[in-house]
Amino acid sequence: MFEYELQQIRTAEMIREADNYRLVREAVRSRRAARREAARSGRDDSEGRVHSRRHRTPRSARVA
Repeated sequence: MFEYELQQIRTAEMIREADNYRLVREAVRSRRAARREAARSGRDDSEGRVHSRRHRTPRSARVA
């Protein structure tokens, strides 16, 4: 009987972990989708552009 109860506890814990994992993944997906939508519509003023084509420092000439 004791082993059955342990199995029930383990099963319940695994189910809770799986639910938590799914919830986290859903939150990540929704945040990613919101960022994509904001970038696509161009109204994401809270964050600036991350990637720019300009380098911070100019390239130096290579020594032969």
